[in-house]
Amino acid sequence: MKAHYKRYVLNFKRPGGTSRGILKKKETWFLFLTEEQKTGVGECGLFRGLSIDDRPDYEDQLKDLCDRINQNESVTLESLQAFPSIQMGYEMAMLSLKSQVTYELFPSSFTRGTDKIIINGLVWMGERSFMKTQIEEKIAQGFDCIKLKIGALDFDEEYSLLKEIRKDYDPDQIMLRVDANGAFAPSEAMDKLKSLADLGIHSIEQPIEAKQVDAMHQLCINTPIPIALDEELIGVIDTKDRKTLLDAIMPQYIILKPSLLGGFKSCEEWISLAEERRIGWWVTSALESNIGLNAIAQWTYSLGVNNHQGLGTGGLFTNNFECPLEVSDGYLTFNSNQNWDIPSI
Repeated sequence: MKAHYKRYVLNFKRPGGTSRGILKKKETWFLFLTEEQKTGVGECGLFRGLSIDDRPDYEDQLKDLCDRINQNESVTLESLQAFPSIQMGYEMAMLSLKSQVTYELFPSSFTRGTDKIIINGLVWMGERSFMKTQIEEKIAQGFDCIKLKIGALDFDEEYSLLKEIRKDYDPDQIMLRVDANGAFAPSEAMDKLKSLADLGIHSIEQPIEAKQVDAMHQLCINTPIPIALDEELIGVIDTKDRKTLLDAIMPQYIILKPSLLGGFKSCEEWISLAEERRIGWWVTSALESNIGLNAIAQWTYSLGVNNHQGLGTGGLFTNNFECPLEVSDGYLTFNSNQNWDIPSI
């Protein structure tokens, strides 16, 4: 088996606002494995500023992995745990290599185009008018679950915007999820959660910054709206540490991002641990290209999900790849008649 890699930069159609700043570009890397005329493709979705593998030696690690493969050395997923996006890319590339069709890693009713995945519509932070326009677009597109990034504007202004939505759509019509990306101070978080509860918010992701276990636990046991851990899971690798974290915080939900958590098998362990504790979960993409999103969507469907997933990010970039994935009426579908169009990466 032979291996090589290549860097690729995705360009946002319009800047994406989060509490961590404005995103205009998204770097990603592709791993190619070739054996007997068949090539498998994996995406190493490095997320600068968030991934634990955002390190100066990232490319060196990819080069080292390819060297080991090219020298016929044995490579295990566990050996790549310090670089979860590379771990994900290698797992994906191996699945792709072994599959009958390069980009059909988990053949199913979804990839045959006879079933679909319900997803949320994502609204980025920005000026109030910009956020309101996005909300109106998502509702017009048929989404009945909208996720809003909050924490960049004044909270009263964001609350007012959410309240405005609720005047027109009750919780039975539009499910509202919010993602604070750790923007709230622990001392003020509970008051904000109580205010949001008045609006029938489905859940909030990461209300306070990660690694404040006691404060997050107190929020989770007293919160009036369900809390989902997101950044809190990043970098927690050992099974023992994962159990300890979930037992210490006992959140209502966890968010699974394979590119940040070490791939599919790693996320399946998180799911197993969560379900043992009656903790809910859903899957979210992390600004991968359509190559990574396609693999994540197929894997997600294989889990038998029936709640809203966070997989609607494929249309954010100007230079993404044409693929069978399509978003229609709040669902992610797979158009089996649409071919992949991947120019030289």
